[in-house]
Amino acid sequence: MITASPSARLTPPAADWRELWRDAITDTVELLHAVGLGDRLDLVPADDAGFALRVPRGFVARMRHGDPADPLLLQVLPQRAEHDRVEGFTTDAVGDMASRAGHGLLHKYDGRALLIASGSCAVNCRYCFRRHFPYGEEIAAAGQWHEALARVREDHSIRELILSGGDPLALATHKLDELTRGLAGLPHVIRLRIHTRLPIVLPERIDDAFVAWLTALPLQKVVVLHANHANEIDANVDVACARLRDAGASVLNQSVLLRGINDNADALAGLSERLFAAGVLPYYLHQLDRVQGAAHFEVDDRRALALMEALRARLPGYLVPRLVREVGGDASKRPL
Repeated sequence: MITASPSARLTPPAADWRELWRDAITDTVELLHAVGLGDRLDLVPADDAGFALRVPRGFVARMRHGDPADPLLLQVLPQRAEHDRVEGFTTDAVGDMASRAGHGLLHKYDGRALLIASGSCAVNCRYCFRRHFPYGEEIAAAGQWHEALARVREDHSIRELILSGGDPLALATHKLDELTRGLAGLPHVIRLRIHTRLPIVLPERIDDAFVAWLTALPLQKVVVLHANHANEIDANVDVACARLRDAGASVLNQSVLLRGINDNADALAGLSERLFAAGVLPYYLHQLDRVQGAAHFEVDDRRALALMEALRARLPGYLVPRLVREVGGDASKRPL
């Protein structure tokens, strides 16, 4: 397997991730100028469609200059189509609110519980299924984790705790440490899974303090990244992935099938190959969660299934992600 070089595993990030977070681009005009499209204000609505723009400058640097169809740009740039009201697209696309099991805790599937650790993200993806989620009311950290952990403590069927958000790595490392110390008295919880986009869009987050915390955890550790296109992965992401693996984590990736971004076999195969070169295993390819404001990204099932056939014909099985859809009330992700 091609992986980052051993020296990369030892190279710490060059900049403080919190400074880079604060320096993110939050203005559409500035973003368009940064990618050489300052004369194309016609591309975007007059507002942010109710979902603020946010994208780290390091991620912007990976975009193709002067290309309005760049697959990274399209993931973060507000579009007029976000104002369209399309039948079947709702504010709670996957039934999160119906699966609440406590303050900031969702319990959808047997053996697993999901903790909304943060409402913040380093990047606001325009297709985000939680773009309408009431984070102000539902973040577990607001209650110092007490209610969420109490529910997990009572339910001995829960073997795995999933940290999600927002992005759980938006929390300072000392807050993550505070949370996981609360798991010490829960022997039935054997595994911690972290769903995060930060190692992709802000790889500097995987710093020495974070690696020390992750290494010391006395749990099985799984980190599920989120990249949708091979161009999202650069040398800094390679380093972050290597550091996650060296801390004892299994590193997987889930992506979303998005029209105009990765809905062709070349893009999907390129993503799988690039992930594996970074030591990351493709895991899920999600059909779009039908959240209000994201209908223009949807790819129909027939096209999705044809793409999977093309991937199986050109990639080894371990590089072919599972095509799934999340349906509220189902006992698991629904294979397609």
